[in-house]
Amino acid sequence: MVKAGSIEKGMYILLKDEPHLVTEREFVKPGKGQAFVRVKLKNVKTGLVQRPVIKSHESVEEIVVEEHPSQYLYADESAYHFMDTDTYEQFEIPMAGFEEKKDFMKEGDTYDIVMWESIPLGIKIPLKETYTVSAAEDAVKGDTVTGATKTVVCETGLQVKVPIFIKSGDKILVNTDTGEYVERVNT
Repeated sequence: MVKAGSIEKGMYILLKDEPHLVTEREFVKPGKGQAFVRVKLKNVKTGLVQRPVIKSHESVEEIVVEEHPSQYLYADESAYHFMDTDTYEQFEIPMAGFEEKKDFMKEGDTYDIVMWESIPLGIKIPLKETYTVSAAEDAVKGDTVTGATKTVVCETGLQVKVPIFIKSGDKILVNTDTGEYVERVNT
């Protein structure tokens, strides 16, 4: 059990017998009354988001999770297919609840799979990842408005708004939390 004041972002907790990921946390100490923690929780099974308030004297049950490095093989209509890098055993994770990860994962790369009681709770993707631009419109001469952008398609199908000087074949660094362009990568 964990006291409300010790809840951290990224922690997994059990609420109403369902595993939840803490995505935001705010500790509030009002002038009058008791302190409390306002959290944003994502139900790992259903994807639903809740914003409960937990009083500082209350406790919640923390889930002990394990991370297994696994190689991403491919995705089909309903699941992601991985291979455990230790045992070489192949397994699949249902796409439901993890749809937003699809365009950020590259086949052959290794990602940490967060597991609880052999149930996959999450796929950890690095905060910044390099992608190759597979389709980009050419910049138009004279189109030099400050901050001009265009949308490109990366090797995984990810669409990113980038500066107009980016062209097909370029490698770009993308923030995987926001899906935003960071910089061009020189190789």
